[in-house]
Amino acid sequence: MPSSSAARSTLISSNDEWRRERVAANRRRQIRELAFRLLFQVDVGKLPMADVAASFRETAPRDRTDTRLEEAAIRLAEMAVEHLGEVDEMIQGAAEKWPLERLAAVDRNIMRLAVTEMLYGHDVPPSVAINEAVELAKKYGTEDSGRFVNGVLGAVARTHCTSEEATSGENPGTPPRDSAGQAA
Repeated sequence: MPSSSAARSTLISSNDEWRRERVAANRRRQIRELAFRLLFQVDVGKLPMADVAASFRETAPRDRTDTRLEEAAIRLAEMAVEHLGEVDEMIQGAAEKWPLERLAAVDRNIMRLAVTEMLYGHDVPPSVAINEAVELAKKYGTEDSGRFVNGVLGAVARTHCTSEEATSGENPGTPPRDSAGQAA
């Protein structure tokens, strides 16, 4: 029978590991959110990624102690821009009734980021990329954005990821609409 100190040590070790994993997951979520904001600026502002990254670096708070998070976000956004043509084709194939340019800029760029992570992120399972994209869509998009993003990304995963990687997303639905009835 293990001693109580051995049991405590195992419990503390498990708790420490759990905390490290939570911190790492939170940092990855922050990186995704920053990368989404950078990618959104590139898309909506029709700006080169290099200019957006330079501006971001210049305007970031000077008192921060860790720039790794910001640099990781820039690298992720740069990866999305680098693969933009391929990524857009995959999204368009999954949401074929909805031209990419008519999709809400928020939804479009969230999906671009998620597809980039699914296919080029190497260490991000599609289910995680989809879940994180849905959370971003709920935060920044319309009421229907989460469901729409989930459906499109699920279709991309089923088509472009291996069967064990792919998740069961909904079928692509109707994109969120603005008050005029246009795709938001």
